[in-house]
Amino acid sequence: MYSFPVMGLLEIVLLACLFYYVFLFFRGTRSAQVLTGLILVMLVLFVGTRALHLEVLNWLLRRLSVYLAAAFLIIFQPEIRRALAELGKQHVFVAPESNKNTVDKIVQAVVLLAERRIGALIAIEGEIGTRSVQETGTKLDSRVEASLLATVFFPHTPLHDGGVIIRADRIVAAGCLFPLTQRSDMSKALGMRHRAAIGLTEETDAVVVVVSEETGTISVGFRGRLSQDLDADRLRRFLTRILAKGRKQKSSWDRAREQLDLTPGGIARSEHMARQEDADAVD
Repeated sequence: MYSFPVMGLLEIVLLACLFYYVFLFFRGTRSAQVLTGLILVMLVLFVGTRALHLEVLNWLLRRLSVYLAAAFLIIFQPEIRRALAELGKQHVFVAPESNKNTVDKIVQAVVLLAERRIGALIAIEGEIGTRSVQETGTKLDSRVEASLLATVFFPHTPLHDGGVIIRADRIVAAGCLFPLTQRSDMSKALGMRHRAAIGLTEETDAVVVVVSEETGTISVGFRGRLSQDLDADRLRRFLTRILAKGRKQKSSWDRAREQLDLTPGGIARSEHMARQEDADAVD
């Protein structure tokens, strides 16, 4: 007799908590602004068609509302994907000693390739996995060695056209196709390798090293930004600082919300943090 009110109250509390945390998750983000716009448009249409007795349009709107969930997933797919990746990722950066040894071998190979103007694309996986990218290439399981990296990118070898993915101190895949950035503000002088480097770092927290086949210059992509014309010492400092630092100990919830904070203020904060981190790593 008294169970129904208690269960009803429990459902109300659970729904209230759900909506509250969804609101916190999206508050202050571009997703929240777009979602608010969609809700306002739907409310205006529902109220307008009901007030004007436009029964056919009102019936269509009621039927279309069923598909709003699918529309929500499609519209916010990039933000949701990055947020879920942040919520579920694990710390995989290796120990400092192993980091230093791995960085030295990567730098040695990159410098060798740059001197000979052999193009290269090397991604160092962070905390967000790159399994889908690895599946586009050939799976490997080898220790990072400068000679092996240089051999992979040597012209006319089967895997030289794609990118290499390194996890911890292991080469896990080669000949991989990295996603290309869709940004329209990229310099026309940047080739496909540079666009692929930026594309992968836009979707993951990987660090991508690029060697230009035309000029032999060394560049590093991180967080969707590209640092160009690095020498061996600056490259070593950059990789050592980024890989050793990893991420600050924030909750998965906070990291996921940072990925969704695409308001002008959030972008400005992200750009400032990225510039500061880049400056600390390169200097």
